[in-house]
Amino acid sequence: MIVVTGATGNVGRTLVRILTEDQVPVTAVARHISGPGTVAADLAEPDGLRGAFEGAEALFLLVAGERPYDILDVARSAGVRKVVLLSSQGAGTRPEAYAHPRRFEAAVRESGLDWTILRSGGLDSNAFAWAESIRAGRTAAAPFGDVGLPFVDPDDVAAVAAAVLLTDASTHTGATYTLTGPAPTTPRARAAAIGAALGEPVTFAEQTRAEAHELMARFMPLPVVEGTLALLGGPTEEEQRVSPDVERVLGRAPGAFAGWAERNVVAFR
Repeated sequence: MIVVTGATGNVGRTLVRILTEDQVPVTAVARHISGPGTVAADLAEPDGLRGAFEGAEALFLLVAGERPYDILDVARSAGVRKVVLLSSQGAGTRPEAYAHPRRFEAAVRESGLDWTILRSGGLDSNAFAWAESIRAGRTAAAPFGDVGLPFVDPDDVAAVAAAVLLTDASTHTGATYTLTGPAPTTPRARAAAIGAALGEPVTFAEQTRAEAHELMARFMPLPVVEGTLALLGGPTEEEQRVSPDVERVLGRAPGAFAGWAERNVVAFR
């Protein structure tokens, strides 16, 4: 049995599908979920996870809530032996700005469980933030339109997570993998790729840093806003570098943004 937290998210949903297709017993956990093989629970309330963790051997864990040590205590006491944490690339490159995921990483390393950390770059699915404006007026707005980062397909992140969860513990235990796409892409290029998938041009509108800050601050803590804008606008060489880890784990290259756009084009029609 494998427990997948964040099971309704862009990575978790695909991970549940992959494991189910491989006939692996899965408990899908999210705050708002129902149906067979699911448990509605919140990572912010670890005691509510006990039922989900009972009988499980492995856990796919998101960075969510403020009590990672308590979550892992509950998992260990329920018999979980392996944890795979979905963290952020920024936890390695910008530790001060990404203190929250670093705290989860520390808890995982100190848990006494077999652990693997997946540090994801920006997800291709972040482009869903443009869905409404592209549907309404074929426009997409973002800051730093010509700064490239190797965004990664969330399906590739899910595939790596599945491979790690299903492989003998010794293969990946203690590893920290950085997951990126096959090449840096700019916001302007990603908007154009969505337009190509639609068969209609999408106009890119570049936001100022101040405009982006104001919008992001509505739903993100200010330190995260500052760290995110710093990364998007002034990435380091390491943050722009394509990591070999997706191919190392899966034996194939990661998918390009254009492929993600084609598979998800209905969201932008």
